[in-house]
Amino acid sequence: MTLDVTLSAPRSSRHGWSATRREARLRRQRLARQARLVAQRGELHYIRTLLGDAVTVVAGGWVQHGWFLVTTEQGRQVRMGASSVPVMSTGTVTGACLVGAIVQAGGGPAAAHSQLVQRTLDLTWHVLYHDESQPPRWCPAPTLRAAHLRDLTRWNDEPTRTSHEVTELLHSAERAAHAQSDRLGSELALIGEGSGRATA
Repeated sequence: MTLDVTLSAPRSSRHGWSATRREARLRRQRLARQARLVAQRGELHYIRTLLGDAVTVVAGGWVQHGWFLVTTEQGRQVRMGASSVPVMSTGTVTGACLVGAIVQAGGGPAAAHSQLVQRTLDLTWHVLYHDESQPPRWCPAPTLRAAHLRDLTRWNDEPTRTSHEVTELLHSAERAAHAQSDRLGSELALIGEGSGRATA
C-alpha cells in the first residue's frame, strides 16, 4: 500500500507570505503616487513661471482681434491671428493678446502645442470660468480644448476689456497654480506620514 502525502506550508507561513506581497504592492503604489505628485508640482512651478512671463508680455503691448502684433523687418506693424503664426519668423513680436502672451512666454509659436503651454491655457480658462480654489481639469478632449481657446479669445476681444483685466486674470491663474501646488504638497506629506507609520 502506498501513501499519498501532500506537503503544504503551514497556515501561518502562507499568511505571512501573502501579507508581504500585499505590503510590497502597496509600497509600489505609494511610490508611484509620490512620483506623480512630484512631477505635477514641478509642472505647476513651470506654469507659474510662464504666467509671470506672460504678464511681462502683456505689459509690453496688449492687442485685441489678433494673437500677436508683429513688427516686420521693413518696420511695418502687422496684427496676426493663429493662422498667420507660421510667418512670424520674419518679424518681432511687439504685442500680444491673452492667448498670444501665454504662447509667447512659453517659447513662441513653435511651442504653441507643447504640454506646458496647453496646460497653462487650461488653467487660465478654468480660473476665468470656475472657482480658482478648485483643481482644474487637465487634458480635456481636443474639441473641448479648442472651445476653451475660443472662449479665452472672445473674452480678450470684448470691447470693454482692458489690459489691466488681462493682467489680473494671469495673476489669478498664478495664484491658482500656487494653491494647487500646495494641495499636492499636503498630499505628499500625508503619504510620507503613512509610509513612516507603516515601517515603524
